[in-house]
Amino acid sequence: MSITMAASCSLVCCEEERDSDKAVIVQFSNGSVKNADKLDFTMYKNTDESNPRKKNRRILVAESDRLSYVGNNFGVGSLKCNNLCKYYVGVLNKQTMQMEVHSAQLFNMQPVIPGETTETAKPQDTAQTYRDKVDSLIEAFGTNKQKRALSSRRLNKVGSDTLHQAVAKAANTVIDQKGLEALQQEVAETESQGELALHLPPCSADADKPENVYPFDDLLSPVEFGALEQAGSKMAALTSEELQKMRDDGGCLCVVKFLENLPSADEARDKMSRCAFYLSLLLKMARQRGITRKFGQEEGCPRIIQSQLLKKFTVETFNNGRVHNTVSSSMHAKLAAYSLALLLHMGHMTADLTLLHRDLGITEARMTEIAKSMGLTLNRPPRGKADTDELRDEHRQASLVLPLVKYDQFMERRKRKKMH
Repeated sequence: MSITMAASCSLVCCEEERDSDKAVIVQFSNGSVKNADKLDFTMYKNTDESNPRKKNRRILVAESDRLSYVGNNFGVGSLKCNNLCKYYVGVLNKQTMQMEVHSAQLFNMQPVIPGETTETAKPQDTAQTYRDKVDSLIEAFGTNKQKRALSSRRLNKVGSDTLHQAVAKAANTVIDQKGLEALQQEVAETESQGELALHLPPCSADADKPENVYPFDDLLSPVEFGALEQAGSKMAALTSEELQKMRDDGGCLCVVKFLENLPSADEARDKMSRCAFYLSLLLKMARQRGITRKFGQEEGCPRIIQSQLLKKFTVETFNNGRVHNTVSSSMHAKLAAYSLALLLHMGHMTADLTLLHRDLGITEARMTEIAKSMGLTLNRPPRGKADTDELRDEHRQASLVLPLVKYDQFMERRKRKKMH
């Protein structure tokens, strides 16, 4: 856009306006307006401002003596260019010779003819779907091939309805034979098992080696592992005093344990330190309810790792018109399962469940349930004769041994002791 003026002028970019303060540019679908001063414009906004999908919806109405025009920025009749481009309009102040640039949005104004209402339409027309209307056109004007396809589709629909009726009849028979309460109990038990299985890491139960059952690349991809080089080197450089301070401050005991016993070989030491940093992020996320976009910045978490954590271990919720990332109960189970799988790779296919459930902030029973669902072998260290603090606080271990263990959920339930 070029502006030719006798005197020089300067452009002034205004601050970012809210959507309600944007300038409005209108175009009329049936022609151009000669006397715009005779039009009365009114802007309507959606009342649900807490919903981020609806708070920006606007309806613009222009009324004249002869006709009314309506335009909106949502729905079928809206202009799609508003989502693809940004428009700006310049307003020249002739006194200061400065042109202010404001953001704008476009409206396509369509006339509303009085008397043209939906009451004249037939009730059967309004009830018809788009598919029904297309079928009616095929019946009237379609080719022989289209009519044969329509007939075949309708026959398949009749067959599908017959199948649904047969399935419903079979379901009623099963309910009559087994009883509704027994079926509801079986469904609840199956759902409880399936819900936890959905949040386990990818598993290859028929793998030939224990380390291939829960592949390391599925827990931490090569790209993500490479991004942790700098953060892992900082973890490996921590002194014994700094590690003791982490332990005294209630830090992640699982991470401190591995950092105190890092391998001497460079490659193994580098891998262990990167895994320890990633594990610390998982444990930190498990202890929080709401996750902000600044999560992990203090620890030096790379951007790709932060995005991956938010995408994999949080759910998005809407509150006061904003998107929030929260860690739900199911995401807590997923964090525990992925942390346990990572610990197995860090500890030669053996993990300390007692330290892990304390760092995660969940009960030992829940941690044991997750370990069993992953097919791990559970054991405790042999009990010693001396009554020391270390022996009193026995740590339960979980090991990945092939073949995986299949636990019977019903046999594992503990019976409550009766009070006499």
